[in-house]
Amino acid sequence: MPPRRRTPVAQGRAALQACRRAGYAADRATTATAVRYTLEELGQTAPGRTVEVRVPPYGVVQCISGPVHRRGTPPNVIETDAGTWLRLVTGDLSWSAALESDAVRASGQRAHLDGLLPLASVTPPD
Repeated sequence: MPPRRRTPVAQGRAALQACRRAGYAADRATTATAVRYTLEELGQTAPGRTVEVRVPPYGVVQCISGPVHRRGTPPNVIETDAGTWLRLVTGDLSWSAALESDAVRASGQRAHLDGLLPLASVTPPD
């Protein structure tokens, strides 16, 4: 079951657009809203509890179906900063480029988001 939505879609989209216009360097409140919205979108797109995606200090989501983790540090963790995360979900940065540049830390066999990013639900139309 996907996590319940806490960020209104219209508010999340507006924050994401504002972050993108600001070169992913918007104010803290706008960035927090955009990150939380996109993490919720990932949880909706790939429900599950196999991989934990962390964007400190703004949020975290468990996603991708498969073996469920219940206690302690999850075996599949992805962590990145807010600017990198927002670039990934909008398609302004590829998953492989983020890994190669060490902008994303991924540990565990299933800790990848290939095929899920960019998020179609948040990617602006061309």
